Amino acid sequence: MAEGGKERRLTELMKALKLESGIEFELVTMSLDVHYKEVFDLNINIHYLIRKRRKDFTIFLSLYKLCKKYTPDIVHCWDSMTAVYISPICKLLRIKSVNGMVMDSPTRRTIFYQPWLRARLTFPFSDIIIGNSKAGLKAYNAPDRKSIAIYNGFDFERIKNIIPKETLTEQLNIRTDYVIGMVATFSVFKDYSTYFSAAQILLSTRKDITFLAIGENTDSNLSRSHIDEKYMDHFRLLGSKSGIESYINIMDISVLSTYTEGISNSILEYMALGKPVVATSGGGTDEIVEDHRTGFLVSRSNPKELAEKILILLDDPMLRRRMGENGKDRIQEIFSIDKMTGKYLSAYKKLLAN
Repeated sequence: MAEGGKERRLTELMKALKLESGIEFELVTMSLDVHYKEVFDLNINIHYLIRKRRKDFTIFLSLYKLCKKYTPDIVHCWDSMTAVYISPICKLLRIKSVNGMVMDSPTRRTIFYQPWLRARLTFPFSDIIIGNSKAGLKAYNAPDRKSIAIYNGFDFERIKNIIPKETLTEQLNIRTDYVIGMVATFSVFKDYSTYFSAAQILLSTRKDITFLAIGENTDSNLSRSHIDEKYMDHFRLLGSKSGIESYINIMDISVLSTYTEGISNSILEYMALGKPVVATSGGGTDEIVEDHRTGFLVSRSNPKELAEKILILLDDPMLRRRMGENGKDRIQEIFSIDKMTGKYLSAYKKLLAN
C-alpha cells in the first residue's frame, strides 16, 4: 500500500468497516510498504504476497489457498492487477467478487494500455464493478447492469490536528505573500510540466509567490529539470509527505494538472480545507469541481490558461474565499466519508442478498 489516492480510500473504508458490527475482513497486499500507518491500528490480519518476478504465477496458488482457508463472502480487489489474480479464484470457489479497478478515466482505450486490457479480461467474471467516477466507468465501457459509481470520501477528522500555518511556513523558509501548491506523484499520469511552466510564466512578472510540489518523486532530479535555475528559490519540491492536510492548509490556491483522472483525493483535500481549485478538465474532475463556483477548470496541457486562472484568483481575495467556502460545502454535502462508506456497505449487502 503505497502513498496514493486509492490507498487512502481503502484505508478510510477499512476504518469505517471496523466500526460496523457483524463485519470481519482481512487485508492482502502485494507490497511491503504500508504508507498509511492507521492500517496497523485496525488489528486485522495482513497477508503479504510479494511477487518474486513480474509474472509470478505462484501468487494465484497463494491467493487460492488463502481464500479457501478464510472462506470470505466477498473479495474486493483494489486495482487492475489484483483483479486479474482474483477473478478466476472467485469463480472457482464461488465467492462474490467486487472489481474496484476503475480509478481513472483513460483516453487510451486499446489492448496496449494494460488497465484497459485487464478490464476486458476481468469485467465478465466480476459480480459488480465499482468505479470512483461515472466518467471512469464510461471510459472503461463497464457494463451498466453491474456497475456502480461511488465517490471518494473525505474524513474531516483529518483536519483537527494540523500544524499551524506560521510554524510550517517557517520550517519551509517561505517568505512570499502567496503559496500555490500541487499534490500528486511525479509520474507520467500527472502533468507537472504544465504546472511548472505556468508557475514560471507567473514568476517572470512577479516574485511574491512560492510554489509547492508534494508527492512521490517531486524532489527528483527529473522534477527539478523542469525548472529554470533562476526561479528555483520560489519552489519547494518536497517529495512524499505525511500529514498532507497541514501542507494544503498553507496554500492560497491549489492546483491539479493532469492527463487523466478519476475522483482525485488531492482535489477533495483541497476543497475540504477551503482552498479554491484550478484543475485540468476531464474525467472525474468535472464531477467534483464546479467551474467558476468552487474553482476553475482549464484545458489539458495549457500552461498559459492555467497561469491566467491562477492570476485571477491571486488578484481577487474575495473570489478565493468564496470559491473555497463553496468547495468545502460541496465536500460536506456530496463527498463525505460517511456517504462513501455507506454506499460501499449498501453495495456489499445488495450483492450478498442477490
